[in-house]
Amino acid sequence: MDSVNRSAVTPSKSKLARTFAKVLHIRALTGTHKPKFSENVKDDVVKSELLKKSQFKSFDDEDEKLQKAAAEAFLAKLFANVSAVKAAYAQLQFSQSPYDPDGIQSADQLLVSELKNLSELKQCYVKKQFDEYSPETTYLLAEIQEQKSVLKTYDIMGKKLDSQLKLKESEIMFLREKLVEANKENKLIEKRLNASGPMSPLDNLHFSSLSSSHFITFLRQTIRSIRSFVRLLSKEMIDAGWNLDAAASSIEPDTEFLKANDVCYAFESFVCREMFDGFNYPNFSISTEPLPEQKKRQKLFFDRFMELRSVKPADYLAWKPKSTFARFCRAKYLKLIHPKIEDSIFGNLHQRNIINSGEYPESTFFSTFSEMAKRVWLLHCLAFSFDPAASIFQLSRGCRFSDVYMESLNEEAFLSWDGSPETEPRVGFTVVPGFKIGKTVIQSQVYLC
Repeated sequence: MDSVNRSAVTPSKSKLARTFAKVLHIRALTGTHKPKFSENVKDDVVKSELLKKSQFKSFDDEDEKLQKAAAEAFLAKLFANVSAVKAAYAQLQFSQSPYDPDGIQSADQLLVSELKNLSELKQCYVKKQFDEYSPETTYLLAEIQEQKSVLKTYDIMGKKLDSQLKLKESEIMFLREKLVEANKENKLIEKRLNASGPMSPLDNLHFSSLSSSHFITFLRQTIRSIRSFVRLLSKEMIDAGWNLDAAASSIEPDTEFLKANDVCYAFESFVCREMFDGFNYPNFSISTEPLPEQKKRQKLFFDRFMELRSVKPADYLAWKPKSTFARFCRAKYLKLIHPKIEDSIFGNLHQRNIINSGEYPESTFFSTFSEMAKRVWLLHCLAFSFDPAASIFQLSRGCRFSDVYMESLNEEAFLSWDGSPETEPRVGFTVVPGFKIGKTVIQSQVYLC
């Protein structure tokens, strides 16, 4: 109560002092004064006036400090009330999602109450009515209230973020379940496609509509199958401790490979050379059975193509173990896979012995080989379905490069050591042979040096 009385009394005193000083100042300016006194009286009056001025100045300083403290306390309380309104509004928003009617009602009441407190604070400022506490105490209490409101706001925000996190986790679980279902459906579709075979220009192939474009399409599939087998063979040789660079040099001696990975072309060249050997002869010269006249011969090879193309090699070999294709597989495997290579890869000659006995092993290696052999055999059947039959050709080492008959697998060969164009690149070796179907030339793939 002392502070209240002090606040009420001090401004009056200050006002009185200022009024009295103003009166004296006016009298001095107008010259109005009382009759002269003696010199001693004058000295007493001067001393009395100086003492009064000193007291008035102390009253002014005290009043200014009090007003400043009161203003700071008011602002602190104002910001505390605003923070409380903000916290109440945050609570109201939090209760709306997910919908909580009791929480909304409670937050609404709290928000109205805080807005009412803010309005009352405004009225106190207008009427210049102060707290029952001192300005210092009011300031501290307001700071505490503001910090509590801020903490409450952060707590609500934390709860909201936690709720959003749980929602996102629930969505992730739902999407994962959908992904598992989609993967299962994709696998079922993939199985159906594998069972029926992928769609290609060869799906609706008929003997009467056979053209060179069909041969080119199937040649590309054959080359992909050959390269799959070459990758598997190279991997098995690396695992067995083979030096691929040395092996490539033995296949294509006196060849300087421009890149380290180019040694794979040497293995691809070796596989193609062995698998396509005898391609220009009916049945690869592995069968001496008589063949019908030209037209019937074409239809015979086309029917062989259609019979085998949609069947897995393992199933066909089990179905017809003594067929021409079965003999072709046996002969090419024994010629392509040297006993030393097989023994180093598998540690024995078990697969070779099985094949020599007229049976076929159930291994990934032989499965990949038989798929490649099937593609080469079908390409051969397709070649002999034309009139005249498609023929094969290879380029000798040292031949000049020709865009008509060749496709380069290493474009670096067209540049000299200083980066300028090379005028006459030469064939190092043929990787994939070329073909001729009537007047149509299918380029061979060559490695230049």
